[in-house]
Amino acid sequence: MSAETDAGPSTVETARRLWAEDAVKITVVLLVIYTAYLLSGLVLGYSVRGQLNSLASLTFYIGVFATLALALNLHWGYTGLFNIGVVGFMAVGIYVMAFVSKPLYGSGGAAQVGGLGLPIPVGILAGMIAAALLGFVVALPALRLRADYLAIVTIAMSEIVRFTFLSSTFQQFQVPHTLAGDTTRVGFGGGSGLILDFPDPLLAFIDMLGLSGAYAGLVAFVGRIVANNPEPIVHSLVYGVVLLGFVTAYFWLLKRTGESPFGRVLKAIREDEDVARALGKNTDRFKITSFMLGCALMGLVGILWLMGQGAVTPNFFRPRLTFFVWIALIIGGAGSNTGSVIGGALFAAVLYQGPLYFQNLVTSVFQPGDAPGSFGPAVAPLISGLDPVPFLLYTLDSVRQLQLVVMGVVLVWLMHNRPEGMLGHRKETAAAIPLVGRPTGEGSAPDPETGTSRADAEGGEEGE
Repeated sequence: MSAETDAGPSTVETARRLWAEDAVKITVVLLVIYTAYLLSGLVLGYSVRGQLNSLASLTFYIGVFATLALALNLHWGYTGLFNIGVVGFMAVGIYVMAFVSKPLYGSGGAAQVGGLGLPIPVGILAGMIAAALLGFVVALPALRLRADYLAIVTIAMSEIVRFTFLSSTFQQFQVPHTLAGDTTRVGFGGGSGLILDFPDPLLAFIDMLGLSGAYAGLVAFVGRIVANNPEPIVHSLVYGVVLLGFVTAYFWLLKRTGESPFGRVLKAIREDEDVARALGKNTDRFKITSFMLGCALMGLVGILWLMGQGAVTPNFFRPRLTFFVWIALIIGGAGSNTGSVIGGALFAAVLYQGPLYFQNLVTSVFQPGDAPGSFGPAVAPLISGLDPVPFLLYTLDSVRQLQLVVMGVVLVWLMHNRPEGMLGHRKETAAAIPLVGRPTGEGSAPDPETGTSRADAEGGEEGE
């Protein structure tokens, strides 16, 4: 056998071993996504500034959807809790954070009410705790509910939260404040929303880490490439990288949770709660703990998503955002943390940002001309003269409005053809230690039913 033949299987085996690593799967998917966006930017004729803005936006959405899919995976993939009220916990997180950390007085106007003026880290912690406490309140009456009944409770909760923040009752009110010497005007802004006029959280985080000099150097470096105002681009890119750092932390936390005794009990509850209870596990306590932890993570994602946007309104937290997160989780596969990250990245790149890029690419390459202004003129030539061009142009021009239709088609296809997702699985290691290397020789214990050792039995099978 030649040396080349000997090298072949080892190379294939090495590739398989590498692909089995979670980090390799995630890295390959991200490289493919970023390469596709860079190539599409070249086709569209983007400048360097446009390419950097495109990558920054892509990184941001990959970060938020991957983290939300991981948090939802703790509920559904690990514990089997059907939570479709994700946006409610996100809203509580950012609104409580804003309430705690906004300055004592707003800069005027009903929508610009103030807050308690506490440091941003205190506000972030308060927002996570508030989301976890809301999860506790929701979980208590829902302990005996499963599947669609729990889903009804959670989606009702998210709508109650949204309408509460829309209410004029909580738009603004006076509270005593010792630092102000009298009272301060606080609130949630009502339907007008809140202006998030606290200091830039990213710059505060960089200062806390002592990396202000490195950040300034990066701005100067990008300034050599993008001459006009490079700081917003650098800010967006760095914030996206920070979000990917949170994805890594989420992934590590949930991986450790899944491998712990606590995680194995959660998976037992997912498979058959009655059996887990029969084995002496307090399933109610485990479900409440899992639900609260996932809700705290969702509250943190709400903070990370919106605290740098400058404003927040209650109608941002509509139920469809929850279904976006579910689609991301289903794409990757419930029960798999790696699948959750990959599903979040693919959803952000293909289904959330992709339609607009597709529209721009087709328009740039083919120059199709003006589309009909309404559905009637678009479909009439197709019916009368079998001319599909006006209808195709109208569809291309309406691709943003058809985004939900595309998501629905993808979701239906996935549920019919691959309901477990790309990497979803339900086979989990049940033992705390690997069951390999067990004694099979002369010292192995005899089978209590046959009276023969395992080694004797295997020898007998080989003899046959």
